[in-house]
Amino acid sequence: MRIHTKRTVLGLLLSTAIALPAAEQPQTTRAPGEKIIAIDVLLRPDQTMISKAGAINARLRADYKEGYSLDATHSPHVTMVQRFVRAKDFDAVTAAITKLLATERPTELQLKGTHLLYQMWNGVALHALIVERTPELLRLQQKVVDAVAPFAVSGGTAAAFIDTPADADIVPYVETFVPKASGANYMPHVTVGLATEAFGKKITAEPFAAFTFHPAGVAIYQLGNFGVAAKKLWESGAGKGGNAK
Repeated sequence: MRIHTKRTVLGLLLSTAIALPAAEQPQTTRAPGEKIIAIDVLLRPDQTMISKAGAINARLRADYKEGYSLDATHSPHVTMVQRFVRAKDFDAVTAAITKLLATERPTELQLKGTHLLYQMWNGVALHALIVERTPELLRLQQKVVDAVAPFAVSGGTAAAFIDTPADADIVPYVETFVPKASGANYMPHVTVGLATEAFGKKITAEPFAAFTFHPAGVAIYQLGNFGVAAKKLWESGAGKGGNAK
């Protein structure tokens, strides 16, 4: 397994997206007036991770009251891939993920939360529980990336998200997620909330007890600002949970 220093992890985790060569961008560009959505194909964590994330989130909100709670519009999750897709292609995306899950068993993965880090993002400290990069998790992530790739488009804007300002860092981050945050650059994590930088330095310096958890399932959400899973559109075994069209 590739070893990362804390500085390298921070760079891979949530660094501001930059322009990439054209060959590394999605091959399809959105047509004028076409509805585009920003999606996150993700692993829903089990109650162990949800409880850990919730406890940290409560501490962060005590420091930064303008932050968000982990709730139905800010669901704790481990991102597999974030992409812009046409709303009209959403059913095809879910079909591709369903086909993948016919042979993959994500809920059998044993994952480990290893430490807490923060990255400055839109002027505040965005915190994440870092998840160990196992070969099995990396293999699954690449398969999900490949399954979604035929439907990815470039040219997404803040309108593809829920409650995201036009100048938010998350817009270019999703645009360049593949390859900048996938494959060798993939850093699995669960985003747990916002705080001041001073509190971020304090809480991330505290001793951290690593813990194991399992994925509870796979879902697709529409993204909000800071990369939060804001609106559930589909969940494996449950059909579509929202309307992407």
